[in-house]
Amino acid sequence: MLEAPLNTRKPSPERWFNRAYTLVYTAAIFALVYRHCYNLVYHPSFTTIFLLLADVVLALVWATWQAYLLNPIQRKVFPENLPKVVKESDYPGLDVVVCTADPFREPPVRVINTALSVMAYEYPTEKLSVYVSDDGGSQLTLFAFMEAAKFAKHWLPYCRKYDIMDRSPEVYFGSDSFFFPEAYQIKVMYETMKAKIEKAVDSGTVSPDLITDERWLKALDRWTPTFTPQNHPAVVEVLLESNEDKDITGHPLPNLIYVSREKNKSVHHNFKGGALNSIIRVSATLTDAPIFLVLDCDMYSNNPKTALYTLCHFLDPKVDPNLALVQFPQCFHDINKVDTYGAEHLPEIRTIPMGMDGICGTMFIGSGGFFKRQALLGSPASIGPSDIKQAKTHRLGNKSMKSDDILAVAHRVAGCQYEENTKWGLEMGFRYGSLVEDIYTSFRLQCQGWTSVFCDPERPSFLGNSPMALSDLLLQSKRWFVGFLEMVTSKHNPITYGFKYMNPIHALCYAHYNFRPFWAIPIVIYAFLPQLALINSYSIFPKVSDTWFPLYAFLFFGAYAKSLFEFLVAGGTLVKWWNSTRMWLALGCSSYPFSMVDWVLKSLGLSTIEFNVTSKVLDDELKKRYEAGLFEFGVESPLFLTISIAAVVNLLAFLMGTIQVFKNGGFEELFAQLFIAGFGVINSWPIYEAMLLRSDKGKMPMMTTLKALGVASVVYSVSSLAF
Repeated sequence: MLEAPLNTRKPSPERWFNRAYTLVYTAAIFALVYRHCYNLVYHPSFTTIFLLLADVVLALVWATWQAYLLNPIQRKVFPENLPKVVKESDYPGLDVVVCTADPFREPPVRVINTALSVMAYEYPTEKLSVYVSDDGGSQLTLFAFMEAAKFAKHWLPYCRKYDIMDRSPEVYFGSDSFFFPEAYQIKVMYETMKAKIEKAVDSGTVSPDLITDERWLKALDRWTPTFTPQNHPAVVEVLLESNEDKDITGHPLPNLIYVSREKNKSVHHNFKGGALNSIIRVSATLTDAPIFLVLDCDMYSNNPKTALYTLCHFLDPKVDPNLALVQFPQCFHDINKVDTYGAEHLPEIRTIPMGMDGICGTMFIGSGGFFKRQALLGSPASIGPSDIKQAKTHRLGNKSMKSDDILAVAHRVAGCQYEENTKWGLEMGFRYGSLVEDIYTSFRLQCQGWTSVFCDPERPSFLGNSPMALSDLLLQSKRWFVGFLEMVTSKHNPITYGFKYMNPIHALCYAHYNFRPFWAIPIVIYAFLPQLALINSYSIFPKVSDTWFPLYAFLFFGAYAKSLFEFLVAGGTLVKWWNSTRMWLALGCSSYPFSMVDWVLKSLGLSTIEFNVTSKVLDDELKKRYEAGLFEFGVESPLFLTISIAAVVNLLAFLMGTIQVFKNGGFEELFAQLFIAGFGVINSWPIYEAMLLRSDKGKMPMMTTLKALGVASVVYSVSSLAF
């Protein structure tokens, strides 16, 4: 081992407990399946068929989850040792792309804060380039970055001089912890800039009076009446060039480039994947840095040393030459104390990447991933071994990025027809074919032989925004799950294709994501079948004194206890875990089944899934309700209707079942069903509260409540015929 290592790895201590638990729980699952099969042969009924189906699906998805727990590892980096391994002058170039698509749902002020936070990285500025990928093609976003370019001349030297950690101006000035001499002056500059940008956004256009630079005024002339988000020419605007632009101390500024690819309604644009591929080509023309960071517009840098952490992996003398990706977790700064919607996704940001890292590498999760550019251009075999510090350049000599011939090439590669008859999206760049282009791309790369690592420093590297409206979270989840199902039906299925080209355990990790929507089957069955049987005094589980009852109890409590253990190990709390599991049940009655329906309709050519940007605009009243831990039901949505129907059926079953047990007995026979219905009632409390007790704007719409009651009564009437 090196005397001054750049990084270390060690197995997580809980892996042996995970393996032992998996063996025991697997045996219990086989026993349960045996009982179902026995009943199906000797006591056949439709309830046995449905319960067998539910438990088999649960078992299969549970089995794929165990792949993450077999060998999780923990990594640590030592950026202080970098000078002992490589000179700062030999650091590779870094291209950062900040993705945005809609200035009204993703406010430009928030986007420039993300960009400024990475422009202020502790990294040689002459080697750093920041691209904003504006897939909405908005002059408002371009104007915001024109203003940010001027503000950066003051902000970056201030951060460097005082070693500021919060390098997003909005975060820094919102903390009331600034006290350096220039702070007040810079804050005034920031607030002035912010007011100008917000004024332009409110008016929906950029007034020429706001522009003082003739070149930038000319750039905005491209926005003619025919220029729309779905139909416009490519726009590539170099706002800062390191060779020419200096900050107020005379220090070079990073490159700052605005890019909006060409769009035409007659050409499919492949959503975010298409935008990223356009940026890969444009950046190769302008700067061609060998490392490429992808960031969502709301994931600002919370740690200025993040790029150095990345080098601790890429520049390690013992690094795997096939290392393609260093992935950082997606953490959130605005989640309330109890994480009402389970939006922190602790298993996803800790358990899953650590588990995959211990096999052959974690997956790309859409943001916070540092790629080796070469990995996006071909397989390791086609590229051959190369030093990341000596990547081939695609730039046209040493000309200025603002030169006409350089910009002409940049506009050409950003054209909407450039990819025709090429391998882009198929074998190069971010892969097309799924709405979850991030996970799909990392899967395809790892099938080619590329590897990745998970880097999780003590201070989070990136902090973002989570949905505060339940409708946004459910719609976002539904889109993700449709993307996972698209992977299942493609020729690059993790089971068939993955088992052939990667470690089978690694393939199971990807399969878990793809099969998550199928959780809808057991959740919907257990949300209705035991309850409807209970209403009709029909027992479908072993009674308490039956020798099979302890097996059911172990499977239920064992699953929840293990889930709690994993959640606590990942850094969560008991309350957050409870809310996370409650949201799992809510998703199972909404986003999961709706994604399956949309997937089927899309496969039949009857429906088209559109990319919907999650709103990042904050409403003060909504924010107050969210911080109070209240669920937000203030809009009509079929996703809310299905959840409400399940809640009403569970409440009805629990009340009627309890009355029947007191009147007619049968507690032992119906205990399991009473327990499940009661469990559903406890989990559904926010729904009952929104239906009956709340008067704020976040309450359940009356029409949704009436529909839920009406459908529940129909279900009750039909169930009496079935039992």
